[in-house]
Amino acid sequence: MLNKVETYVGTFKNSKSFGFVIPDNKKECKDIFISKKYFSGAKNNDKVVVQITKQEQAGKKPEGKIIEVIGNIDEAGIDMLSIIKAYNLPYEFPKPVLEEAKSVANEIEKNEIKDRKDFRKEIIFTIDGEDAKDLDDAVSVEKSKNGNYILKVHIADVSHYVKEGSLLDKEATVRGTSVYMLDRVIPMLPKKLSNGICSLNEGKDRLTLSVIMEIDEEGNVVSSDITKGIINVTKRMSYHIVQDLLDIEETQNVREDLKEYLPYINNFKLMAELAHILENKRKEQGYLDLDIPESKITLDKNGYPIDVGKYEIQFSNQIIEQFMLTTNETVAEKFYWLEAPFIYRVHESPDQEKITELNRYLYNFGYRIKGNKENIHPKAFSSILDSIKGKEEEKVISNLILRTLKVARYEAQNKGHFGIAGKYYCHFTSPIRRYPDLYIHRIISYYLENNYQVEEEYKDRQNELAVKYAEKSSETEKIAQKAERDSEDLKKAEYMQNKIGEIYTGIVSGVTNFGLFVELENTVEGLIRFENLGNEYFEYDDVHKQLIGEHTKTVYKMGDKIKVQVIEANKVLRKVAFAKINEEENDIKKA
Repeated sequence: MLNKVETYVGTFKNSKSFGFVIPDNKKECKDIFISKKYFSGAKNNDKVVVQITKQEQAGKKPEGKIIEVIGNIDEAGIDMLSIIKAYNLPYEFPKPVLEEAKSVANEIEKNEIKDRKDFRKEIIFTIDGEDAKDLDDAVSVEKSKNGNYILKVHIADVSHYVKEGSLLDKEATVRGTSVYMLDRVIPMLPKKLSNGICSLNEGKDRLTLSVIMEIDEEGNVVSSDITKGIINVTKRMSYHIVQDLLDIEETQNVREDLKEYLPYINNFKLMAELAHILENKRKEQGYLDLDIPESKITLDKNGYPIDVGKYEIQFSNQIIEQFMLTTNETVAEKFYWLEAPFIYRVHESPDQEKITELNRYLYNFGYRIKGNKENIHPKAFSSILDSIKGKEEEKVISNLILRTLKVARYEAQNKGHFGIAGKYYCHFTSPIRRYPDLYIHRIISYYLENNYQVEEEYKDRQNELAVKYAEKSSETEKIAQKAERDSEDLKKAEYMQNKIGEIYTGIVSGVTNFGLFVELENTVEGLIRFENLGNEYFEYDDVHKQLIGEHTKTVYKMGDKIKVQVIEANKVLRKVAFAKINEEENDIKKA
């Protein structure tokens, strides 16, 4: 991220003899005065990067100079590029890194297959979104003679190509993760690898780290093995196609586009069967099923938002989710007991203060989290999530619980994962786009190559690196998430700019001492300030987290339905503002 003290991204305003920059993040800095000699060719309404030359003092604005002109605010793609610049994301690969990537072969050589288990004759699938290009994981499920399930999860063997200390590796540690920003991806690895030799593309021989798990009818992993493998994916599947196949009741008169997949329909039904078992087992353990819809934002060819709505999650998504969770847990537990150098995905219990705060909100719904930090169990949360399934307050309470939980992070020490109610967890299944996954692949490969006989010197050196990479990856993940969230908020605000004056019904998603946050059905969230809430003064009840009208005693709390009108939408500030609409006013407008 750019140094907060010195540089900001903002919009340049030209006042002839001088100018000023309005920062995109006004919380961090006030408008910045720009002397004419420091315009650097910037024109009115250009997005720019400005460096502070003189801090704010005695009521005067801070002063600065423009060090980069990004482009005009209305030019296609400049809005996203501004976010990239604000977080200093490395959106281009250095030439030496690209040259090293070019040197990687496009096909697998025979000597690379030696000592690998050959899965190429098996029926194996990738299941991803339609637009996915970096395919990390492929799966298959069989039934054994004893009635148990054999789940095979094949993950791209990226560490075979990205060697420790190489230019590709060093660049990957800097990036830490791929960043997904609606109209573009800033990948951790060059496309030559991420979309090519490392991606598990249909009909292509690919090297993998494969995890073979035997799972009983209760969802317990009774045995497992990790091996280096080679696969050739039978079919690339999308979540929607798999779901459509699962929904078929009769194989006659099926849609034309589904017919080529009919020979594999029983494979997917077996996958669904196992996924249900795994999901039920997790729920019994207290797994937090936070069913919070993601936004689906559709852009035109110029990057303009033409639709905003909920991303449809189907059970086919859950199949892969459950298989990956099980794989990550299995790998983490195995290498924990080996006392190997490792990076774990850690999610600790929430703080008591946060639980107390959550209970203030839950009071309005008649729920309460019981227990304290010493004995709090995920089931205290999951039981409430079960109780609200299908109810109007489900999304609001799910969001409240999410805000209460600690942020998951990477650590070299295993501390369990509260959210999945598991003792051991890691990220193993996405080495194309996450560095911790790539790092532990390298560790696992070393153990496999040395038949688990590993010298202490290696362990000591890798333990130090694990600490370093875990900390770095946690930081880059935070930055990536902020950039991704900003890109969504920007496009939502831009979408709503054409909706000024329109009326919607929303749900109160936040109560503050300055107004109400309201979320619409399409996932857009906006603020109703007190002055747009009605013709009376509202008091903020901090104990019960609600607003109370001074005269009418009208109460607003989380989860309340409310009719609103869009009164402002600002893509630069990434904010939307609403005004409350009374039913009487609405009737007049309709008339």
